[in-house]
Amino acid sequence: MVDSIVNTLGAGSGIDIPSLVNQLVTANFQARNGALTRQNRTLSQQISSASTLKSDITSFADGLNTLAKGGTVAAQATSSDSSVIKASAISGVRLSGVSTQLEVRQLAQAQATASNPFASRTAAIGTGTLTLQLGTATTSSGAITGFTAGSAAAVNITIDSSNSSLNSIAAAINAANAGVTASIITDSSGARLALKGQTGEAQAFTLTATEDVGAEGLAALNVGVGSSIGTAAQDAIVAVDGTALKRSTNSISDLVDGVKLDLVSAKPGTTVSLTSTTPTDTLKQVVNDYVAAFNNLLANVKAQTNATDGPLRGDAAARNFGAAFGRLNLTTLSNPTASGAPRSLAEIGISTNRDGTISVRTAQLDAALKNFPEAVEALFADGSGATGGGLAAAFKSIADSATSTTIGLGATIDRYTKQQGKIAEQQDRVASETDSYRTRLTKQFSNSDARVAAYRQTSSFLTQQFKTNTSNN
Repeated sequence: MVDSIVNTLGAGSGIDIPSLVNQLVTANFQARNGALTRQNRTLSQQISSASTLKSDITSFADGLNTLAKGGTVAAQATSSDSSVIKASAISGVRLSGVSTQLEVRQLAQAQATASNPFASRTAAIGTGTLTLQLGTATTSSGAITGFTAGSAAAVNITIDSSNSSLNSIAAAINAANAGVTASIITDSSGARLALKGQTGEAQAFTLTATEDVGAEGLAALNVGVGSSIGTAAQDAIVAVDGTALKRSTNSISDLVDGVKLDLVSAKPGTTVSLTSTTPTDTLKQVVNDYVAAFNNLLANVKAQTNATDGPLRGDAAARNFGAAFGRLNLTTLSNPTASGAPRSLAEIGISTNRDGTISVRTAQLDAALKNFPEAVEALFADGSGATGGGLAAAFKSIADSATSTTIGLGATIDRYTKQQGKIAEQQDRVASETDSYRTRLTKQFSNSDARVAAYRQTSSFLTQQFKTNTSNN
């Protein structure tokens, strides 16, 4: 109806009433709409800035955490002969002063055996029960001469007409998950059932068939005393500073504290030196990379909290983070026992400039790496707590507070988002009031225009009557 009225407005008065209504409506609500738009734009910018800063803080914390856990800045274990022993530091363990002599006298190996050949890997062999038993075996000239069952119960594997081929028997043994794996190997003589246990002398095994009467044939797979084998189960033997010790595998993490040893070959009589070294070159590069990353994050904080035009200049969470971040350089990150050893980044040559940025005093850093390499390493260790647990832990404490959903930037984002929601509600109300005001004005001007039209009609009629009367007289 309003549209039909608007289309006829001005017909009586000659005034462009639709344009007049629009101008009046705009003038009446322009200030409120402008204020709400500006507030909404400001809140959007604040939400974006807070989200970006929160993400930057989280990324910085993740980077430090990866550095602490990655092992690149931790002391590394070094083997003097990696063709015999490979050595590496166990993640999360700090090495200090490792100096050990090792001799690999024997590698751990698994018992392995293969059956006599069969013409087909898919033809039925026989039915019954195969019993796997783990234990310790004695061997001589490639054959088992004695066997002592271990404490683990024997495992029975049923073989019936549905799984009596070599292929199916191998699958049944593997499905039993009894510590022995099976496969089929073939050559010009036929197909063989190959069995292999786990490394270690206590992982030897026997395989005994109990055949069904009338369906014999499984006994051809028997492995026991008198059977020939490819390799015998045995432990690794490693002499540590002259003391011979046994382990069931060639990957050993409990012989030297904090060091994982991978035995590559046995060389009786050959001594391998195991030491630990602090990666000073890597630490130096890490320090310089940290300074650059710190300054980049600081620049973002300053831009967001700038007192003149920073979107977060009035935000307490952003300001508190900036203050805590600025103190990180002086925070105690470790508690070394050596006299004069550095405890903070400032003490290894990372200085704070007048503008809050940091820089590296190369001479001081070089001296710290030379005189106290382990103490410098400890500053980047994987620990916990706001102080004493390494740089990653100290920054995590700051980051957790800064990004918190109750007191940090998470709460800031939530607060601004709620405010923006209220702005949207106000804009909806203003839009509703605008429509009502436009309708009211349109109706008012419509009535006025109708009256003007009526006045004009009356005036025209009277004028015509006057002219007629005058003409008659």
